[in-house]
Amino acid sequence: MSLHASAVEVLTGWPAPDPEQDSLRHAVLSFLHARPDGCLRSCVPGHLTASALVLDHTGRHAVLTLHPRIGRWLQLGGHCEPGDADVVAAALREAAEESGIDDLVIDPVPAALHVHPVTCSLGVPTRHLDLQFVVHAPPQARITRSDESLDLRWWPLDDLPPDTDFGLRRLAAAAAQRGSGR
Repeated sequence: MSLHASAVEVLTGWPAPDPEQDSLRHAVLSFLHARPDGCLRSCVPGHLTASALVLDHTGRHAVLTLHPRIGRWLQLGGHCEPGDADVVAAALREAAEESGIDDLVIDPVPAALHVHPVTCSLGVPTRHLDLQFVVHAPPQARITRSDESLDLRWWPLDDLPPDTDFGLRRLAAAAAQRGSGR
């Protein structure tokens, strides 16, 4: 199955948690039906990205990255790559690369969907259609900052950084509702 087909399959089967998320799900599906290249960063009008809120083994803390371009604390994630087997694998790859944590376990059901304007590596304004997942770290997981981050820290889900945007707060709330998943 292609990356694009997996995105369509995941979004088609996703039971969105509320009418707003369901409306967004339909909009992203329409975009993907119109754009076979919609999972690739080269798609200038917008492209699917995959992000992951990595939780500690208790489900009470999340790894956040201080994003160098945006200057705020965000969940881990990024562009899908042509070699990714599917969107779930893309989110898991991003989580492992950006956290340095081995043996992560991903919940394959999306937690949220977020669309935001951004000027990314294309150098022109575009939109990220961000499919957001919850990932669980093993006990005693140690984070290692990558070159893609100014800082990397565990944050309590109930005490996120003050400048946290609505999309991350919604994702954290969805993760907290799911519990530790263990």
